[in-house]
Amino acid sequence: MSKKKRQQLTSYPILNKMFSVFVLDKKLSPLERLGNRLGYMGSAFIMMSPYLLPYDNMGAYTYLLGAVFSLPQVWIAKQWNLVMININLLFGYGLYIYHAIY
Repeated sequence: MSKKKRQQLTSYPILNKMFSVFVLDKKLSPLERLGNRLGYMGSAFIMMSPYLLPYDNMGAYTYLLGAVFSLPQVWIAKQWNLVMININLLFGYGLYIYHAIY
């Protein structure tokens, strides 16, 4: 263990023992790591999309990309309410783009 890590653990020994009950030391699987990275990218696309809507409907495409990229993360985490929100986003902006094109 590094000196800094050891020093950090011994700074508050009583609090460390109390709060260690609430912490689960778990390594993520490669699928979970990939899902997390895609989720971050999808969230970034969703956050910037409202600002891009006036520019030739570019925001609608980034909404779709954001929903597709963030879907694996919430599926792996079994957060079904967010899965339904992403599917709704895909369906809604898919129709939006379809009506804008045709």
